[in-house]
Amino acid sequence: MKSILGISAFYHDSAATIIIDGKIIAAAQEERFTRIKHDSSYPFNAIKFVLDFTNLKLSDVDQIIFFEKPFLKFERLLETYVAFAPKGFKSFCMAMPVWLRDKLFQKKMLFNELKKHDDKFKDENKIFFSDHHLSHAASAFFPSPFEEAVVLTADGVGEWATTTVAVGSKNNLEIKKEIHFPHSLGLLYSAFTYYAGFKVNSGEYKLMGLAPYGKPIYEDKIINNLIDIKQDGTFRLDQNYFNYATGLTMTSKKFHDLFGQKPRDPNKEKLTNFHMDIAASIQKVTEDIMIRLARSLKKEFNLNNLCLAGGVALNCVANGKILKEKIFDNIWVQPAAGDAGGSLGAALALWHIEQNNPRNVNPNDNMQGSYLGPEYTQKEIENDLTKAGAIFESFEEDILINKTANDLVDGQAIGWFQGRMEFGPRALGCRSILGDPRSSEMQKNLNLKVKYRESFRPFAPAVLREDLSEWFEIDVDSPYMLMVANTSSKKNIDMTEEQKKLFGIDKLNIKRSEIPAVTHVDYSARIQTVHEKTNPKYYKLIKKFKENTNCPVVVNTSFNVRGEPIVNTPTDAFNCFMGTELDKLVIGNCYLDKTKQNPSLKKDYTKEFELD
Repeated sequence: MKSILGISAFYHDSAATIIIDGKIIAAAQEERFTRIKHDSSYPFNAIKFVLDFTNLKLSDVDQIIFFEKPFLKFERLLETYVAFAPKGFKSFCMAMPVWLRDKLFQKKMLFNELKKHDDKFKDENKIFFSDHHLSHAASAFFPSPFEEAVVLTADGVGEWATTTVAVGSKNNLEIKKEIHFPHSLGLLYSAFTYYAGFKVNSGEYKLMGLAPYGKPIYEDKIINNLIDIKQDGTFRLDQNYFNYATGLTMTSKKFHDLFGQKPRDPNKEKLTNFHMDIAASIQKVTEDIMIRLARSLKKEFNLNNLCLAGGVALNCVANGKILKEKIFDNIWVQPAAGDAGGSLGAALALWHIEQNNPRNVNPNDNMQGSYLGPEYTQKEIENDLTKAGAIFESFEEDILINKTANDLVDGQAIGWFQGRMEFGPRALGCRSILGDPRSSEMQKNLNLKVKYRESFRPFAPAVLREDLSEWFEIDVDSPYMLMVANTSSKKNIDMTEEQKKLFGIDKLNIKRSEIPAVTHVDYSARIQTVHEKTNPKYYKLIKKFKENTNCPVVVNTSFNVRGEPIVNTPTDAFNCFMGTELDKLVIGNCYLDKTKQNPSLKKDYTKEFELD
């Protein structure tokens, strides 16, 4: 039995993964334990969890691998500062002490941190380093359901690479070509995230959600000034418009002059139609680049399958467009496509590429639904709830499912906590908030009363796989909520001429389909297909809801409030339940009614977490 511990850390979304004989056993992000969103610190708690879950001491682990090479990253920083000198001297002075003290000597630093888990761990030679983009590519290809595939990775930046193409075949994976920093699709999208007044590395989802409210009227401005896009989708950015290479912000004065406004101050300025049009424009450019890249890769390598990873692969609208264009027969996206997934990819790369171990291809995939985190026994749940002062009843599973399905029909918002926590940024039916998609009020109520976030942000439909094509214009598995498709025209409600004249946020409250709570303003939806095999309890609940309503769809959003990581423990779940206007909490076989809880345990969650 050979075990490999993969670690990603020190940029954002630190995480740990353990694989045994090539099988993914456990994986989790550090943020879920520390309750600090996108926590980038050394993932002590995540490592402790994966070791405890596998009953291994650190000294028992065969190899430990870090997801990137710090020395190459340092080289890129130095070369960048020299190339842009004297610009960026201030950020150079801020960055260097940290690099010279900690990051450059990361092996020693990692060794010292790892020893805290196990004083018997003494072998520094067990620590290895992967390449950032190889880690991403490996996380997408090796668990995928394909014998061979083209792997496209796009993110902000690794060591030097920002976009890479790899080809995977059986247990081999080789990077074939790269685009290097400072030319980056991820950083271009992040620059617009910053410009619209959202937080870089977490607000990109908001920009994507905002895009359908606007029109892409600045597309030509972006293409003619900011980015030179070649026929094959490769690109170069004009650095005069940006400040990320050496500065402390993303965009420059030239950028602001081009679009005629300064970046939005989220504390003082509301979102306007200008910001919606900006979001629509950069989203359109991103989609077009990804489609062009996909077309040229299909032409060059002539393979049927495409795998995607890196932060840009979380742009599920772009993924849906590639799927709709039918460029490849099949597409598979790593559910933890961001840096957290690097911990998984690094471990798999070491096992398959370096050690030449064979690969077992699973026609569904080898991610086990991405349910790779901690789980709690009924006894642990009851103990935690009792300790927290919760009032609850425990029921047999069938009764529990019936009660929850009835609550959904009654328009209630349910906290749903079952089984193993998800790995990656999406709640997939184990740490979810659920609602009735047929309700016209549900989207607004969940956003404002439960999530405490902007009203424009869309929610995802979770649909029984066998009913998918009846309700949506798509018929492929999408278990990880990484594909966007339109709702079926049979279920849509046409807008009146008056409604079509509305623009911006005024579009929000128009009922567009039989499931308005999950139908975005452009008739699109970010779909999760639910499969009986990977999540039987969740499947059973939606099936019962369908029996009651003829609707095989529920609203699924992550169990947290804005700025909070997804809940991990039963105590996290109870705190979030008591800090929001959730009506019921279903946790294991325990059932909690908000009206029966001690009112003194109510929390003010509106200020509990720093807003993202």
